[in-house]
Amino acid sequence: MKSEIKIAVVFGIAIVLTIGIISVLFSSLDLQVEQSLINPSQSNPGNLIDKSKFKKAPEIVGISHYLNTTPEQLTSEIKGKVVLYDIWTYSCINCIRTLPYITAWNDKYSDEGLLIIGIHSPEFEFEKDKDNVELAISKHGITYPVVMDNEWETWNAFENRYWPRKYIADHEGYLRYDHIGEGAYQETEKIIQRLLEERSLSLGMQIVSAEPLVDIEEFEHTSFRTPELYFGYSLAQGRNQLGSAEGFNQNKITTYNEPNNLQLHKFYPIGKWLNLEDSMKLESDSGSIKILYHAKEVNIVTANQAELEIFLDGKPLDERYSGKDIKSGNKIITSDPDLYNIINSEKSATHELEIKINKKGFEIFTFTFG
Repeated sequence: MKSEIKIAVVFGIAIVLTIGIISVLFSSLDLQVEQSLINPSQSNPGNLIDKSKFKKAPEIVGISHYLNTTPEQLTSEIKGKVVLYDIWTYSCINCIRTLPYITAWNDKYSDEGLLIIGIHSPEFEFEKDKDNVELAISKHGITYPVVMDNEWETWNAFENRYWPRKYIADHEGYLRYDHIGEGAYQETEKIIQRLLEERSLSLGMQIVSAEPLVDIEEFEHTSFRTPELYFGYSLAQGRNQLGSAEGFNQNKITTYNEPNNLQLHKFYPIGKWLNLEDSMKLESDSGSIKILYHAKEVNIVTANQAELEIFLDGKPLDERYSGKDIKSGNKIITSDPDLYNIINSEKSATHELEIKINKKGFEIFTFTFG
């Protein structure tokens, strides 16, 4: 009887040991797989990454103009490349702030298999003009391909709803990364490096050692600031941003009177203004706009030539608050449809801003704040 008990005990211990050894082996294997998914250089990444959960990047469709490329060149270039799709529009301040990083990544990684494609999906009608977009890409030093998605067909193919937005596809065309808005630049660049490494391993190419990340000072947003203010009656729907009692009058000239007081986060045109779908156009020989805002930076998107005088808290704009597009004193000259930086200060604060306009035909689309 004792002999049978001993045998049973020994047999039980053997089973426990066997299970333990198997568990350790499987744990080790799981760890290796997990690590190789995170860092593809540790084993054979192509076979270990399950791409069934990833969608393929959609085709680029409905393009009005190809800049820095041709349709044939772009189709050829995409094949086998890691592709960063940047959905942007040139008068969007949030898009503009991302461009130094994107152009730096293009300079740094284009020879290693990265292709950047700027998908220019316009917010305003003037952004559909090829000449305007060409001026913008020259201004911002963009040498990678830019496609003009004027009817938002590629925007819709990506099921996008935001400016800016970055998608990154691996060399097999699977979308592996998606980021909305500004920021996450280090994270994005690390994804670029990882996918380039995957590509090199898959193609049997020599892997370039990891390079230091692009180091550019990032714009720091204030947690509380005035939201974007739209002057077009269509874009402003549901936002309650026009403070004037006269309100919006679609496609009509409206005389706006001097307001008795200003409410925070609202704008007040003064003079005769034509209400358009995405803007207001000055129809009197002179006019002005007042707002009470909270931010450290103020930008305007305008069209047509005019001289603007900027006043802050009832006084001509002080040099301490001058935006980069203020050329002298408190004045700025607008011409091409574009975004202009008029206020730039170190700290966020509440101010009363007045813009006096001296020329009929001046058109304004939006205020943006930082």
